[in-house]
Amino acid sequence: MGQKVNPVGLRLGINRGWDSVWYAKKQDFGNYLIEDFKIREFIKKNIINSGVSKVMIERSA
Repeated sequence: MGQKVNPVGLRLGINRGWDSVWYAKKQDFGNYLIEDFKIREFIKKNIINSGVSKVMIERSA
């Protein structure tokens, strides 16, 4: 039997990058993570038929 591997985790760094690219201080990390989640949910709900295949979030340091 073969091993089951997450395809996204396997390809990260090889031929695919992260969906969110940002750094945060320890006290800000949770807030940024929640904001990312809310942004993605908003886009999924409101722009569902526009053909957006991937949402990448970048923040300046």
